[in-house]
Amino acid sequence: MSEWYGLLIYMNLVVMFLAYIYFYKRRKLIGFHLGMNIAMVAGGSLAIGTGVILINQFPLHFLEITIIATLTGLIIGSLFGGLFDYQTLLTGFINGLMMGIMSPMIGAAASGTTFILFLEFCIIGAFGLLILSSKNSS
Repeated sequence: MSEWYGLLIYMNLVVMFLAYIYFYKRRKLIGFHLGMNIAMVAGGSLAIGTGVILINQFPLHFLEITIIATLTGLIIGSLFGGLFDYQTLLTGFINGLMMGIMSPMIGAAASGTTFILFLEFCIIGAFGLLILSSKNSS
């Protein structure tokens, strides 16, 4: 299963890209609170997914994986938060930072294919709920 880990990271990036395009088109219709939730889920979920997958793939590279996961969370959280306002950008930035720092620790403690598949299910489910919430809020 470890040969599929790269594909899971790619799938997460594609889901983020599609969700970003969707939220970009609807950003004027989305309220402040839902915008904060979108920024937090996007930055945090991609940071934790990237960190857990990479620490399972390369278990002895803790420092490099922490840096990569943190930068991923910072960038994605800021991009999604920047769709709305400065406060939401800051929320996405901070949440991406925290989740990126914690994700290799979680991945080292709970390693295995079952946990990664459960995490992917939660990430995709969270984005499905965000899209459903944005449809119902406008």
